[in-house]
Amino acid sequence: MKINKKRIFDVVFAIFCLLLFSPLLILIAILIKLDSKGPVIFKQIRVGRNMKDFHLVKFRTMYVTQRSDSLLTIGNRDSRITRIGYWLRKYKLDELPQLMNVLKGQMSFVGPRPEVRKYVNLYNEEQRYVLSVKPGITDWASVEFCNENELLKHAEDPETYYIERIIPAKIKQNMRYINEHDILTDFKIIWLTINKIVIN
Repeated sequence: MKINKKRIFDVVFAIFCLLLFSPLLILIAILIKLDSKGPVIFKQIRVGRNMKDFHLVKFRTMYVTQRSDSLLTIGNRDSRITRIGYWLRKYKLDELPQLMNVLKGQMSFVGPRPEVRKYVNLYNEEQRYVLSVKPGITDWASVEFCNENELLKHAEDPETYYIERIIPAKIKQNMRYINEHDILTDFKIIWLTINKIVIN
């Protein structure tokens, strides 16, 4: 039986992180409940490996009473974002619950970020190749587009800009990862991601 080193790393590291950050996870949950009404966890259907849908989990960072047809967050001060949500997004702490997605085998620590079905349906045949691998919490595109919300804020038509400019650029980076990756690359991407968050 072939040992999947990447999967072993994902499981061990996810358990380690959950244990290490458990006090922080509890604190964040309390702050979210104190800050605004609604659930602590936000679930959204994303497209995973082989075009299969799954529920990606995050800490809730938006008001539940605020309705919008847009799936994009425009700027770091989007009016839909709660006070605590701003800080969770700034330091990517809202992504921590995805450690559970990793444990379930739906995601990996490093891999193409999973998109919503609306945008995946726009992929051409070549672009759908990114769905041949397990999606991740971070990737090369996450490092390059760490300020994505601000880019959209300055776009005349944010959704068109996202579809025509950002998605193709992300997929290009995803292809790069699929074609050239190993455990050292994963560690490098994780380190660069943390570095971007800290200096952001």
